[in-house]
Amino acid sequence: MNRYLSIIFILIIGCEQPDLHHATAESIYNNVISKKGEEAVLLNFWAMWCAPCVAEFPIIVDLADEYENDLAVYFVSVDWLDEEDKVVSFLKDQGVTWTTFIKDEKDNAFINGIHEEWSGALPFTILYGKSSGEVLDYWEGEQPEKRFRKAIINAINS
Repeated sequence: MNRYLSIIFILIIGCEQPDLHHATAESIYNNVISKKGEEAVLLNFWAMWCAPCVAEFPIIVDLADEYENDLAVYFVSVDWLDEEDKVVSFLKDQGVTWTTFIKDEKDNAFINGIHEEWSGALPFTILYGKSSGEVLDYWEGEQPEKRFRKAIINAINS
């Protein structure tokens, strides 16, 4: 009997779900500012249909694990809300169990509310300084690990 309980326990632990929240630009910003003085913040805006987003996703997950004590990583899906189950499945497959978001606001209001220079292109990444809470870096398009690492270290030290 204990063997079966152990197997069930392992299955339950292995089935941990991502903590996905519907979000507006304002609610995402409130999460970011709540980390000021505690952790640097990396926001990554992505979609399942975006090949460059999917390509860089594992790099960001690995960096989130590596810098877990100094960096909060928030993935923000801009997929349609009716794709939410697929988004959760993708996040789970990537090993993401922390707080993530799915856009729940009209595109233009959301994009303009996130960053004035964001064209809406994906992926889009923003880094906020640990102490300052200010935007230190941002970019559109897929980037190599080296680019992420340099920006993260700068954000942790700022």
